[in-house]
Amino acid sequence: MKNRVCKLVGCEFPLFAFSHCRDVVAAVSRAGGFGVFGASSCTPEELDIELRWIDDHVDGKPYGVDVLIPENMGSAVLTQTTKEQLMDQISPEHRRFVVELLAKHGIAATPDEVVRDMLPTLLPQISEQLLDVAFRHPIRLIANALGIAPASMISRAKVHGVPVASLVGAKEHALRQVQAGVDIIVAQGGEAGGHCGEVSTLVLVPEVVRAVKAVRDVPVLAAGGIMTGAQMAGCMAMGADGAWTGSVWLSTTEAETTEAIREKIVRASSRDTVRSRSRTGKPARQLRSAWHDAWDGDSSPGALPMPLMGMVSQAAFKKINKAVEGGNQHALPLVSYFVGQGVGLVENVLSATQVVQSFKEEFAEAFLALEAQVAGADD
Repeated sequence: MKNRVCKLVGCEFPLFAFSHCRDVVAAVSRAGGFGVFGASSCTPEELDIELRWIDDHVDGKPYGVDVLIPENMGSAVLTQTTKEQLMDQISPEHRRFVVELLAKHGIAATPDEVVRDMLPTLLPQISEQLLDVAFRHPIRLIANALGIAPASMISRAKVHGVPVASLVGAKEHALRQVQAGVDIIVAQGGEAGGHCGEVSTLVLVPEVVRAVKAVRDVPVLAAGGIMTGAQMAGCMAMGADGAWTGSVWLSTTEAETTEAIREKIVRASSRDTVRSRSRTGKPARQLRSAWHDAWDGDSSPGALPMPLMGMVSQAAFKKINKAVEGGNQHALPLVSYFVGQGVGLVENVLSATQVVQSFKEEFAEAFLALEAQVAGADD
């Protein structure tokens, strides 16, 4: 397939795979799709190491980078320039709540240990450094979410000849992005894992396609709950130029997820996810766990704003995963990960290459089946 989005980024098949795992990114691109490396958890130094590895293992195939630069985190957060200033905003009540929650599941922690002792990478000053690193590599796409793509990202991308993609959860957000100058819109429905809105993919995709076409006809990728090639074909029948996927890669053999997380994903149904602020401070869909039940309970001090909530949850989940890997069965109810409602379609663990191949085959089967139905209607 060589539609306009394939030509724009240089891939063979318009299946975009967002992943925090470099192995998944490289495998998908080598198989003909387009891997996108999620850089939100990396320091600039770590990102350079990851991208150097991808450069060496992608066999010259195209790939992209997603740098999370939120448009709005609140002035009280943005005015804080050091990690100590940010850490001071995390109250003793929030620290105590996490310590007690972990203790209920056999995990020991002090109030200081439940706060990540690093400056969040999604702060503007760090994000710009991540862009510096990304543009030093032969990327074919730079993507952003949680608001309008920064002017600096768009201008720098144009200098490097790199298309800009932005994730949106509503029609009005798509229009703002197009007017700002982005090259690809990712219409992400509420079924999606991670940060998402409330409008379903089935409604959002055609709504965004129609609205964008009237302003500037840029490619639109469908996202949210897409786990099969048949779903991808359905979204393209609605006007999308391809699919942006994430959750389907979490159960692959190459994924960054732990064995406990992969097991939960395979067992989960589409009703086992929850849209919650208790991981990042903004609404994000993830596997429901004892962590979410506690934060949504009556004794909860309430979720902190971004990026403070992430500083708490990252430190806590690092301890949770370590405890589970060490054999602490009491910690299993806390295990969670960002994943969409399409998790109910995950039935086993496959390699990323096998997933790409399945998408291609299912897409072709769906296309031919629809073509046959149309031909039969004309008889």
